[in-house]
Amino acid sequence: MPGPLAQEMERLLTAQFAPSRLEVINDSARHHGHAGDDGSGESHFTVVIQSAAFSGKSRLERQRMVNRALGDIPGERVHALAIRALAPEEA
Repeated sequence: MPGPLAQEMERLLTAQFAPSRLEVINDSARHHGHAGDDGSGESHFTVVIQSAAFSGKSRLERQRMVNRALGDIPGERVHALAIRALAPEEA
């Protein structure tokens, strides 16, 4: 079961983008003992999201959109966030 931070991220991204695909993957265990590991078990994530909102947007624009939707989570409450944002026509 996802932790509270992962659940919050899912809720925020779903509300903002109505994605056809959303994966919030907790990568924290792979970074145990490394920089940014705060011991919470929710410090490193990968987000894979597919939404019509990303059509016609550059990779950088998409990442900025996701970061804005997540508010203070990236960089404040999560040490590392990898984002793969896709338009519906992309695999």
